[in-house]
Amino acid sequence: MALKGDLHRSPIAHRYFWERVRDAVNDFTGSSPSRFAILVFTFLILVFTLLFSLPIATNSGERAELADAFFTAVSVICVTGLATVDMASHWSLVGHIFVYIGVQIGAVGVLTLASILGLVISRRLGLRAKLIAASDSNPLRAHHGPVSESQAVRLGEVGNLLVTVALSLVVIEAGVAALLFPRMLIDGIPLWDAIWNSFYYSAMAFTNTGFTPNAEGLARFENDYWFLSILMIGVFLGAVGFPVIYALQKQLLKPRLWSLHVKLTVVTTVLLLFMGALAFIILEYNNPKTFGTLNASDTIFQSLFLSMMTRSGGFATIDIPDLNGSSLLVADMLMFIGGGSASTGGGIKVTTLAVLFLSAVAEAKGNPDMEAFGRRIPGDVSRVAVSVVLWGATIVAVSTVTLLHITKASLDYVLFDVISAFGTVGLSTGLTGDLPESGKYVLGLTMLLGRVGTVTLAAAVAASQTSKLFRRPEERPIVG
Repeated sequence: MALKGDLHRSPIAHRYFWERVRDAVNDFTGSSPSRFAILVFTFLILVFTLLFSLPIATNSGERAELADAFFTAVSVICVTGLATVDMASHWSLVGHIFVYIGVQIGAVGVLTLASILGLVISRRLGLRAKLIAASDSNPLRAHHGPVSESQAVRLGEVGNLLVTVALSLVVIEAGVAALLFPRMLIDGIPLWDAIWNSFYYSAMAFTNTGFTPNAEGLARFENDYWFLSILMIGVFLGAVGFPVIYALQKQLLKPRLWSLHVKLTVVTTVLLLFMGALAFIILEYNNPKTFGTLNASDTIFQSLFLSMMTRSGGFATIDIPDLNGSSLLVADMLMFIGGGSASTGGGIKVTTLAVLFLSAVAEAKGNPDMEAFGRRIPGDVSRVAVSVVLWGATIVAVSTVTLLHITKASLDYVLFDVISAFGTVGLSTGLTGDLPESGKYVLGLTMLLGRVGTVTLAAAVAASQTSKLFRRPEERPIVG
């Protein structure tokens, strides 16, 4: 009888155990989405490190070096595009499939991905799941502070946003692949290779990763402006952010109805694109290694392409070391800024730059409030923006000093590759491919910190805000 009773209680005990586990996970993710995101990113990197370490993942059939497998896993999950090996020749078809799957996971974001899976399974989202997903689309929620419902995506619209994320990933990549496919056939690429390459390039464009499936990279298409233009469109759509895509698909022809976040993202992104292109035209028009031998129209187009790719895309039609030192510095600035919030891009984000600029303008005018497009921006947003820049600059500085000590390379090359890693861009001066083992781990950590986001990182460290029952006496230090 006792045995029968034990058998009878066993399913109940198992069910109770898994319910406890589920409740514990829900409590942890709900109380600290930021720490949950970092933990899941780390777990995914470990899983893909193991996958890239398998003999079937390499063309040689031998195990990849641990440092190379780790670096590739970080670069894939963080949708960066930097590599310590020749991606086209080193990995087998299985390895490239791992890359393709990994960038899709990394592009969506672990919190959003988890919420999408929950939506698919349960057909609905509870309040806790909406809060978790919202913290991925709006980092200010990670601070558990008051967030106005006039933000880019309201809490009640999170479910629709998740559907937009899933659909945009599929539809945009399929659309880009469909536009690239006939061009590859015209260029003489075999049918099955053209199918694979078109989907591979479309994924690398929309996810802003920048890997290429062929050994020669974009050299074959460097003068194919149709091909390059489609890549630019894919990169742009991936870099503006899913909340912006969600707003545009509802109100594309009604810009007056766009939220402040959408307006700031679109305007700042377009301004940076053309200002970066203008800077590259001025600095590279007489450089025979880059644009010096091109006519005016080709120079303008290639400058626009370079400006777009230095923001987060990672594709290149020129050798980055051939750029003048001044152009490398401009590229550093663009890479550090990165893409839009909740996008596949990295960096400090374009809205952060916009808020800092508006804050400086308000201070110069003596205006106590930051204002843009007929809206007032709260002061706490400015504090978050300053924190983001400070955290980002600190990560770049520490990584640069460390790699300078390890490699003894020149500062402009080290700084370029470090900012490229932090901004998850993927462009390189060639330094990354020659890194010693310790340097690969340093740059890999830089990519991870850049991808999880400086606000997420700060919120994870702080865990939550603490309330104070008193305030210290106020005193103003001298600034400036």
